[in-house]
Amino acid sequence: MVKVNGIAVSLLAFLQGIEAINAFASTLQRVKDSITNKEYTRDELKIGIAGFYDRSSKLWEDVWGEHMHHGYYIPENRTDHVQAQVDLIDEVLKWGDVKSAKSAVDVGCGIGGSSRHIARKYNCKTQGITLSPYQANRGNELAKEQGLEDQSSFQVADALDMPFDDNSFDLVWSLESGEHMPDKKKFVEELFRVAAPGGRILVVTWVTRDLQEGETGLTKKEEKLLRKINRAYYLPRWVSTQDYVTVFKEQGATDIRTEDWSYIIAPFWKAVIKSSLNLKSVIGLFKSGFSTIRGAYAMLLMLKGYKMGLIKFGLITCTKPE
Repeated sequence: MVKVNGIAVSLLAFLQGIEAINAFASTLQRVKDSITNKEYTRDELKIGIAGFYDRSSKLWEDVWGEHMHHGYYIPENRTDHVQAQVDLIDEVLKWGDVKSAKSAVDVGCGIGGSSRHIARKYNCKTQGITLSPYQANRGNELAKEQGLEDQSSFQVADALDMPFDDNSFDLVWSLESGEHMPDKKKFVEELFRVAAPGGRILVVTWVTRDLQEGETGLTKKEEKLLRKINRAYYLPRWVSTQDYVTVFKEQGATDIRTEDWSYIIAPFWKAVIKSSLNLKSVIGLFKSGFSTIRGAYAMLLMLKGYKMGLIKFGLITCTKPE
């Protein structure tokens, strides 16, 4: 009887294992099937972005900490990925020639890592906006925990209609949020509006390669890949760095500079993919829900886009005239 019971238990465990494998395979297939060529409407984007970050931000913080962006990989073999993220902020500020700031806005702030770092670095006040209620609440919690509640605050707001007066900030900062904006012209107009005269604007964002002479658009293969990424990360159509420059010029910006840092952040996506393969991350993915799993799958697509030379890590900075 003991032997029979042992066989029964082993058989049950085997069947449960098969069931788990089938469930995982089914989820992966669902992820693949969901990444279609269909584009989101503006309302779908707004709702989708908020929900995506409401569900995924805790998992990201558990694995990577408070900074939700690429890292600075010089030298490229560095292994302290959290410090690489902090260094990216400092290197972008250095590149943008930001020596001081009294007030800064973080447009698309995540859980506020950049905002709090800037507040400490320049001893200034920072305000962050995000579409995600979870991120805004968590940003305020972390500010209090770090003794920065009087310097850094966070709220839910739309970057295309910011709740700030004209000429409010001498540093306007947007780190990896511009790619989510469905109207890039309106996005730039708002950045310019809230910047104080003489203020510095810094935008770091995912962009496409610039078109070569004789090209009228990206290739069909490139467009297809971008549409798949868009579905996973709730993105509208992509633009190039040059497209941003054109809009900033229309606003009257001066001292416009751009740079491609794709080579500097190159190891990042491999590091993120590797971090997603441990047991803690896998469990967290399934707890976070379908859209987070789909986002994890799309990391491979992002890596492919960078390797193709299609996706670029673009930096744009300019000054609002006095």
